[in-house]
Amino acid sequence: MMMTRLVRTAAAVVLFGSCSLATPLRAGETIVAVAANFTAAAQEIGQAFEAATGHSVTYSFGSTGQLYAQITQDAPFEVFLAADQARPEKAEAEGFGVAGTRFTYAVGKLVLWSADPALIDGSGAVLDDPGLAHVAIANPVTAPYGAAAVEVMQALGVYDRLAPRLVQGKSITQTYQFVATGNAPVGFVALSQVALDARGSRWLVPDDLYAPIRQDAILLAGGDENPAARAYLDFLKSPAAAAIIEHFGYGTGG
Repeated sequence: MMMTRLVRTAAAVVLFGSCSLATPLRAGETIVAVAANFTAAAQEIGQAFEAATGHSVTYSFGSTGQLYAQITQDAPFEVFLAADQARPEKAEAEGFGVAGTRFTYAVGKLVLWSADPALIDGSGAVLDDPGLAHVAIANPVTAPYGAAAVEVMQALGVYDRLAPRLVQGKSITQTYQFVATGNAPVGFVALSQVALDARGSRWLVPDDLYAPIRQDAILLAGGDENPAARAYLDFLKSPAAAAIIEHFGYGTGG
């Protein structure tokens, strides 16, 4: 795994360097707020970005709703990678984001997952099991993946029956932990969290059961004059970043 990561990082340097004709800037730093579901991908993108540009990036991970609340309260973030489109749109409309810098960097996929390799049979049938003790979801108010999970259960006609058995994580990361530790036998998590892990059992939820989880990025007002922040967004649009994003189970583009 480490060798594969090093190879991808080295490739990112070549790919990004070949598509950028700009004069290299002095190394700088940027602070990026990132939706929790994108944690693993962002960390690898950060390594590739630093290798390719010489800039450094510091991440703050959390639910999209929580991060946006912090942005409105003057948190020192310069770039926002949300798990939806609504908050970056709102940031732009309310002056917290820089107009014209918003774009879709990833399209998320939802999966029903269990740490038990025998529990999920490749379909959502387990949701009809009256003996199913709990189903973990992210908070649907603050986490887009939680809202998508509710959509799926409603589409399947099981939401009202399962509602008393739902346990909510503050973020998709905490939701994954509930399932991974066995505190919930199954849960709706981001495909990116289990895409590289063969353990357990899963059902990749069909795309037609929930609205596309288009994840937008935007330059925040605090990063408008920071070349490192702008360079990070440029890198996020590069073929090198796209390869990493797809590797972690996301679609790319709008």
